[in-house]
Amino acid sequence: MNFIYYPISGVLWFWHKVFSFVLDPAAGGTWALSIVFLVFTIRILLVKPTANQMRSSRKMQEMQPKMQELQRKHKNDRQTLALEMRKLQKEMGVNPLASCLPVLVQMPIFIGLYHVLRSFNRTAGGFGQVGMTVEETRNTPNYVFGVDEVQSFLNARLWGAPLSGYINMDPVNYRAFSPTGEVDFTRMNIIVIVVPLMIIAAVLMHFSARISMARAKRKKDANPTKKNDDPRQAQMQMQMDMMQKMMLWAMPVLYLMGGFFWQVGLALYMATNMSWSFIQQTLLFKKMDAEEEAEREAVLATKRTSAPKVGARPDNPKKKKKKGK
Repeated sequence: MNFIYYPISGVLWFWHKVFSFVLDPAAGGTWALSIVFLVFTIRILLVKPTANQMRSSRKMQEMQPKMQELQRKHKNDRQTLALEMRKLQKEMGVNPLASCLPVLVQMPIFIGLYHVLRSFNRTAGGFGQVGMTVEETRNTPNYVFGVDEVQSFLNARLWGAPLSGYINMDPVNYRAFSPTGEVDFTRMNIIVIVVPLMIIAAVLMHFSARISMARAKRKKDANPTKKNDDPRQAQMQMQMDMMQKMMLWAMPVLYLMGGFFWQVGLALYMATNMSWSFIQQTLLFKKMDAEEEAEREAVLATKRTSAPKVGARPDNPKKKKKKGK
């Protein structure tokens, strides 16, 4: 997993160096800004794939009538149905795998940042932990971070809490966050930062899903499809409805529960990431709505120019042919 940990720590290191030119390198705010701009760096790179994903989802909705027709036509021949489905996707310019790219990219980044932040303090024992002494952990580099930067990170506080502290952390491991070993914070300092950030991330996730579902419903109501009596199609629809409900309620709840294991820095990352997602989704939906409206206007304009003028006789090529004889 070093191919994930080194790039993540490298981007974090870069932004810390940038902000250190104008801010105190050891300040919690400097490290917090580094995490925020880590999010910005990743999400800027994912703007185009995310837009492509949303356009692909729109095309998938437009494909539904044709897909249902293929399912009715080839309901007893799955091999032919699969070939025709792939052909239809190619014609419509839809790539189902491309729609998963933004999520697939962000998952390893989340895991990588969790590991990098945890590796600043390696005093914890147990499964997957190193169990170093306080002196060892404060004098051990963390991927691209040198010893001085490790100590700077451990000493930094964001509103009184260390950035790699988490709610259910054993107080025995608090001593690594101070050069003297004296603990200058409590679990409550961590709670008052992590819990609001958890709530922000969960609420934004819920409303992002709600807005997306409401938009999809509007599109579906505006372009109703024929009822499909195929039980397999009905089952697939039930599964999709269940997935939507999970995105609406289950995922935000899981975020809240998982937040008890998140470091302060990771909670800041998630709140920033979900804020970006919410704003980006709102802007992209507006852009896509404008694109769709322009497409509709172009189709209507084409129909208007090709329609015969009022009062004019329709052009009948057969009659012209007879007259020519």
